[in-house]
Amino acid sequence: MDKKAAEWMKQADYDMETAEFMHSGGRYFYAVFMCHLSLEKALKGLYRAKLHEVPPKTHNLIYLLDKMGIKPEEKTGKIIARLNEAHIATRYPEDIEQLQIHYTEAISKQLILQAKEILQWIRKQF
Repeated sequence: MDKKAAEWMKQADYDMETAEFMHSGGRYFYAVFMCHLSLEKALKGLYRAKLHEVPPKTHNLIYLLDKMGIKPEEKTGKIIARLNEAHIATRYPEDIEQLQIHYTEAISKQLILQAKEILQWIRKQF
């Protein structure tokens, strides 16, 4: 893994730790946002490693996978799609109270666990 791809992965790990920190502080939708950001950075590291190019400036996880020609298994793909959709709501909230109702402690915890599994899956793609 080259230095730049390794840096993307280092940041992905840091962001996953931040997701856990936000969760422990009761900032559940921010925890979900950080899960997305972690996977985004991990995919950009993979992009860099596989294609030897600067990753595109996008937040779309599915787009990054498509550009690399990677098709995850259905279960993994559904979780990635869910986090991809969540990133818009959590990045640009229209109603913070609705986000707090939607992204509960239980949902946040579940998404963190799933995102950590996907982070490991991304590592295996290198």
